Amino acid sequence: MKTKTYKTEPVKENPHGVDVRNLYDHQEAQIMHMTLQPGESLKPHKTPVNAIFYILEGEPTIHIGEESILHSKDTLIESPADVVHYISNESKDVARILVIKAPRPENQSKIL
Repeated sequence: MKTKTYKTEPVKENPHGVDVRNLYDHQEAQIMHMTLQPGESLKPHKTPVNAIFYILEGEPTIHIGEESILHSKDTLIESPADVVHYISNESKDVARILVIKAPRPENQSKIL
């Protein structure tokens, strides 16, 4: 059995400058843990695979295409491949999000 906790994984360098930690990275899928402090935001970007966001804590705004919706804890949001999306935390509280991509994107240098 393999176990990990986001608290013990190193912060992954990323173009967004936010706290992202790799929890699972295999050919079948990738799972990242993201923490957004109040006022932090990802830059708008596209991924070549579907992404799924699961809100663990806080109330971040998920922006997908032309939609921007504030989501609360325990919500799952699907983001289709090749559509501009980003996450922002406009609240006063920390937001923690699981980002799941399946299959794992080939080129990791341009995305989370």
